[in-house]
Amino acid sequence: MKKTIGIDMDGVLADIEDHILHTYQIETGISLTRNDIKGKSEEELFPDRAMVMKICNRTGFFRNLPVMEGAVEAVKKLMEDYEIYIVSAAMEFPLSLFEKHEWLAEHFPFISWKNIIFCGDKSIIDTDYLIDDHSKNLDFCKGKPLMFTAFHNVAKDHHQRINHWNEVPALLKQLEETNLMLA
Repeated sequence: MKKTIGIDMDGVLADIEDHILHTYQIETGISLTRNDIKGKSEEELFPDRAMVMKICNRTGFFRNLPVMEGAVEAVKKLMEDYEIYIVSAAMEFPLSLFEKHEWLAEHFPFISWKNIIFCGDKSIIDTDYLIDDHSKNLDFCKGKPLMFTAFHNVAKDHHQRINHWNEVPALLKQLEETNLMLA
């Protein structure tokens, strides 16, 4: 039986940073760059929660996210050895459910609908590995947590870090070899 990997969408498969910054500028007139937001929490950056909800509930917001560089190729490669599950806490933005499903169907059509999990709380996920950009999801991971670098987590160092999708296959191979040696 293959080991399992849960993979988050926003900030891991989908490059949400530039998209939200662009939309935020349209809404507020405030222009921010990736360097401006690096190391800041989402709450620090966007203290007006109503504005964030307005942006994220806008029709097309989740449907039009760009794909993270290298994600499609890396996930295809991982599927050779692992059972892949896409895990998204989509319930915070219920209007995103359909858009996220459509986005996955376009960019990751090789992932079965049976392997897509939209939830509210990722602590229920029980995969061997979880790749996510939020510590709040990784802190309760039942398997091995892997933190995908994002603006809001650069100062955190209590989970193994992934900076780019091209690192993932080699990292997982290394972790598997280490586990075999320890067994």
